[in-house]
Amino acid sequence: MNQLPAEIFKAYDIRGIVNKSLTADVVRQVGHALGSLAVEQGQTAIAVGRDGRLSGPELAGALMDGINAAGVDAIDVGCVPTPLTYFAAYELGCHSCVSVTGSHNPPDYNGLKMVIGGTTLALDAIQDLKKRIEAGNLKHGQGQRRSADITAAYVDKIVGDVKLARPMKIVMDCGNGVAGAIAPELFKRLGCDIVPLYCEVDGNFPNHHPDPSKPENLADVIRALKETDAEIGIAFDGDGDRLGVVTKDGEIIFPDRQLMLFAADVLSRVPGGQVIYDVKCTRLLAPWIRQHGGVPLMWNTGHALVKAKLKETGAPLAGEMSGHTFFKERWYGFDDGLYTGARLLEILSKAADANPVLKNLPNAPSTPELNIKMAEGEPFALIDKLKANGKFAGAEEIITIDGVRVEYADGFGLARPSNTTPVVVLRFEADNAAALERIQQGFRQALNAVWPGIQLPF
Repeated sequence: MNQLPAEIFKAYDIRGIVNKSLTADVVRQVGHALGSLAVEQGQTAIAVGRDGRLSGPELAGALMDGINAAGVDAIDVGCVPTPLTYFAAYELGCHSCVSVTGSHNPPDYNGLKMVIGGTTLALDAIQDLKKRIEAGNLKHGQGQRRSADITAAYVDKIVGDVKLARPMKIVMDCGNGVAGAIAPELFKRLGCDIVPLYCEVDGNFPNHHPDPSKPENLADVIRALKETDAEIGIAFDGDGDRLGVVTKDGEIIFPDRQLMLFAADVLSRVPGGQVIYDVKCTRLLAPWIRQHGGVPLMWNTGHALVKAKLKETGAPLAGEMSGHTFFKERWYGFDDGLYTGARLLEILSKAADANPVLKNLPNAPSTPELNIKMAEGEPFALIDKLKANGKFAGAEEIITIDGVRVEYADGFGLARPSNTTPVVVLRFEADNAAALERIQQGFRQALNAVWPGIQLPF
């Protein structure tokens, strides 16, 4: 049996440190397993794209060698954002794709986001790849490798779909991620004047970490908005599937509030439509969705899990607090930061000034995402204990689809185990500061009761 490093097989993707846990040989074996799975599902080709990381060419090559070894063709779509790799599966008619990407992780990481036969691999399906390799349950053949350039088709598709009511001047921060290869040209064609920040693709990420969900990574956008006459700012993560948004005065519009804007827009054309959002999102979202004639559905965190729910329900829209937004209405249902940015500007361009539209979205005092660092396996054990024995005075509802989310009349608290790192993720929101402190105190007591001596970040 061929033993593989267990820690790289995550909940939603494969990810590890290059040349340590994630080697070219491991990636080749994963490619062989993916090709074998594709054969079993009657698929004949897999599109392969990669982000701008320095290890990308070698790992993508190894992946394609593995896919070919199963008798499946590999279509190399080059160095492109992850959404373009997803788009390739539709555009090229192959229904399967892999993006070689480390997303927003540090430069020495890389990984694989995988779709076979139109289904994003997650949870058990990813563990099954490991088992398949270790058991030698592999198909054998001689697949071919070819290249395809789908960038022009992707840009044309968005420019054909999204129409701005007026030209806009925007700050755009690509964080030296792969979005920089395409986003400036795309948004110019949509009618934008761009103040570019770090749009040169550089896998060393020399300026800041390419993760717009962390406020410190938006500092340059905020400064550029002060120093120029740009109206708003947008930022992309390392592989282009997530979006950050900043107003002229430097307020960050977090993705759960962005989703309000998208929900109102989509529901105007799809009355009664379902809008899916993850457990980390604001409690102001559900009433907003209802008010605009939609049906809210809270679901588990994780881009692959949300995509699966979107497919199952046929909902026209979904979004996550982390910045993944999924449009099924007018688009394909995969998370795409560039397309999301285009849809944002389409809505905002209808107003004379975008900023009041963004700033008037409902808001409440809340904490950022807080993390309790623990040993491997402990976060799940803690949450199991909290589900079984946690006491929350004054709670109106306790939701346990993904961790423990406790709803009160005036706020909520959440504790959930991360599926990607050994931490418990916490988030709190309330109508006012006093309610926020009370809810946090309730969680302190409950967490200390089930896990004595726990070190809390709040």
